[in-house]
Amino acid sequence: MSSTIAAEPKSEQEILSTYRQMQSEMQSLVQQLTKFELERNEHRLVEETLEPLDPDRRAFRLVGGVLVERTVKEVLPTVREHRSNLDNLVQSLKERLDSKQKEAAAWKAKYNIKTQEEMEASNRQ
Repeated sequence: MSSTIAAEPKSEQEILSTYRQMQSEMQSLVQQLTKFELERNEHRLVEETLEPLDPDRRAFRLVGGVLVERTVKEVLPTVREHRSNLDNLVQSLKERLDSKQKEAAAWKAKYNIKTQEEMEASNRQ
């Protein structure tokens, strides 16, 4: 995790700029997380499809844009390994996102930043 707070900001503009940067980083993490969760789910589906099949049955795998013929026993361990790596990556991204959300919430509370919706809600009351 990179520290976005190098020194105490001097102006309201710097405070808001830092907060917007945190929001942008969180949005980027959410997009990455969604992408890798979808990919992980695809790997899980392929794994569930291949498990009951005969290990010597032909299976096709896309490698670098080329469809390669293999057997189920050759493909299944690779799919499992990739899914496991994706599980770890998704977990890591979730932890980074949680950390960034806590950091942004602390920044927001410290400098009493209110979003447009919060301002409108407080004006209605």
